[in-house]
Amino acid sequence: MSSTAPSRDIGSNRFCTCAALVGSWDILPSMPRCGSVVLAGRPNVGKSTLLNALVGEHLAIVSPKPQSTRVTVVGLLTKGDTQYIFTDSPGLLEPEYQLHEAMRAAALRAIDDAEVIAYLHPLTEYPAPPLPIVAGLKRTPRAPIVTVYTKSDLATSRPDTLAVSAKTGAGIESMLATLRDRLPESPFHYNPDDLATQPMRFFAAEFIREAAFELLHEELPYSVACEIDEFREAAEPVYIRAVLYVERDSQKGIVIGEGGRTIKALGAAARAKIETLLGQRVFLDLHVKVLPKWRRDEPSLKRLGYAAS
Repeated sequence: MSSTAPSRDIGSNRFCTCAALVGSWDILPSMPRCGSVVLAGRPNVGKSTLLNALVGEHLAIVSPKPQSTRVTVVGLLTKGDTQYIFTDSPGLLEPEYQLHEAMRAAALRAIDDAEVIAYLHPLTEYPAPPLPIVAGLKRTPRAPIVTVYTKSDLATSRPDTLAVSAKTGAGIESMLATLRDRLPESPFHYNPDDLATQPMRFFAAEFIREAAFELLHEELPYSVACEIDEFREAAEPVYIRAVLYVERDSQKGIVIGEGGRTIKALGAAARAKIETLLGQRVFLDLHVKVLPKWRRDEPSLKRLGYAAS
């Protein structure tokens, strides 16, 4: 298993292992700030797009189709004396089956664990309802809530609102300043050059799933899961063997396509995304298997990493 997480370029080294930094900051005139900020909200409010804009790299799946984020994705941003640990969480939804329940549980855990909550809501749908109502919470979260209106490039600005556009970058610096004021004084938890906390094999699986959302239609992408069987980072090119799981044989045929056209296109799209983040050539060995009713099966969800073991 690859234990490295993506980092910003440092010469030719694109990866480094997360490490706590404590003593090296003792010489600063004031204590730095560091803490976790969860990006919370309903599905399709722009959480993943905003995370990517904040960290300056494509980490989280982005799709016009809602509910593409199934697990939390953590991105890191270090600016001056402040380190932001951003968590992109699944959308707060009403569960229809076990996968939805696992996604909602992950979103609620992220809210409960956060030191600051950035509650995202589209400016086009102003005003935002209270987060406890949207999340179905019995009590107000302990962490401070900052309401951030997204997609400001699609709506007229409003006074006394914190609005951002992940597309243009407008409002992001104001958002960061507001969040910084609410973060605790603390040494940095990660190397300032680190970009994420999860290993590359996690992002490889996510990018394969993102390609499925781009190339497959209607409800089929929601029936697709991805598991990395093998990740040989020392190989040249990097060798990744991955399995796409669907729920029915008929879906398997669609994912493979006539003469293998669809699976080849999906693999090419996913490989390009992985190579961009990894900074190396990749050989992606992609397979399709049937895992019946995996979205409604607790053992399957645990196996795929969607439910807590």
